[in-house]
Amino acid sequence: MRNIKLVLAYDGNAYHGFQRQANAMTIQQLVEERLQKIFGHPLTINGSARTDAGVHAYYQVVNFFTQGTIPAERIPLAAKGILPDDIVVVAATEETAEFHARCSAKSKIYRYRLVNTRIANPFERNYAWHFPLPLDVSLMHEAAQAVVGTHDFSAFRATGGAPVSPVRTIMAAQCRSTDNSLIEFEFWGTGFLYHMVRNLVGTLVQVGQRRLTPAGFAAILKGLDRHAAGMTAPAQGLYLVDVKY
Repeated sequence: MRNIKLVLAYDGNAYHGFQRQANAMTIQQLVEERLQKIFGHPLTINGSARTDAGVHAYYQVVNFFTQGTIPAERIPLAAKGILPDDIVVVAATEETAEFHARCSAKSKIYRYRLVNTRIANPFERNYAWHFPLPLDVSLMHEAAQAVVGTHDFSAFRATGGAPVSPVRTIMAAQCRSTDNSLIEFEFWGTGFLYHMVRNLVGTLVQVGQRRLTPAGFAAILKGLDRHAAGMTAPAQGLYLVDVKY
């Protein structure tokens, strides 16, 4: 059996997240069904991250085992003919049997895009959060530094999420303005809780509005109370941008 690693890029708007579900179309289900045509048998893919409904990916890594003989370098072009235009196989390699897209991953980088203009841009509505009120980017960047390091992120986990340890390590966090209207938040960490990035962004926006100070943001992190933090930012602004092994 060959162990194939793929890098996928996708627009998540038409799907109910990455992970297979019983009554909704997901990235995993569609990719598994379409790849059968290339490899000649049913297969199951493992994903590096379980992105939510509406979330996008520049760099989602998957792996699967196959008896198919198509050379790895030919898979991206072959996949182009059978996958919809909103899912692309960017790269394919053959790995050792021990490689697992999720378990072998050392860290991931997520980026969140926010358009900060009074009037919404209709072409960004599915790819960024439109926020019409003024935001202080430097204050949000200052506040975001509180999450760097190893912390209990209970204040930023989703209510009703999986019962896993809330302790995570963040190596870097930043907030930057790429032009006069686009603001990007970026978090590099060893792992993330369900809705963690979106909850962080929703709370950092309160700092940007000067409704919350950087010290107040740090206090929320230490307080471990989800109710003290801000809203969950909309899904369409979130992107998985890298997975490191």
